[in-house]
Amino acid sequence: MGRIVVTEFVSLDGVVEDPGGSESFKHGGWSFKVSRGDEGDKFKMDEALSADALLLGRVTYEGFAKAWPTRDGAFADKFNSMPKYVVSSTITDPEWTNSTVLKGDVADEVRKLKNKHQGDIVVHGSAQLVQTLVEHDLVDELRLMVYPVVLGSGKRLFAETSDAKPLRLVDSRTVGDGVTILVFEPGDQKKESGSG
Repeated sequence: MGRIVVTEFVSLDGVVEDPGGSESFKHGGWSFKVSRGDEGDKFKMDEALSADALLLGRVTYEGFAKAWPTRDGAFADKFNSMPKYVVSSTITDPEWTNSTVLKGDVADEVRKLKNKHQGDIVVHGSAQLVQTLVEHDLVDELRLMVYPVVLGSGKRLFAETSDAKPLRLVDSRTVGDGVTILVFEPGDQKKESGSG
């Protein structure tokens, strides 16, 4: 069975909007203002090369589909060749190689994907999709690359949930100019509530 791995660039105040600067967000491109260094670059490269598939929301998918087919190198080759799934009610005929549109109940479709793949199904960006995955307890690993910047506004990664979602920190390190990589897995609900 595959794993859903969410990976995000996030500001200290939880903003994930437009880290690359391709949208019209007033702070767009904020992740490029702090170096993640060679170790941070290696973390992202290893993550890409070990992925079995991509799962993306519409906005992130459209940005990636516009950018990656024109790029070269191992990272771009992997992104362009692997299976890609986009959650969208408006995209009907995706043009990016090996892309499939998921329609219907997102949680059900993602469960089917986990049964179809054996490796990591990686979600980049896609805040609304991530919120749905968190709500339905479908995230197997959460990787946050936290940048030492407070943006003050913008789309946040987490929204309201129906209940607490305990997590367990399984790895942490600081790379580059103070970028912190935090890796979480779902926590044990019983232990977290004190009844375990």
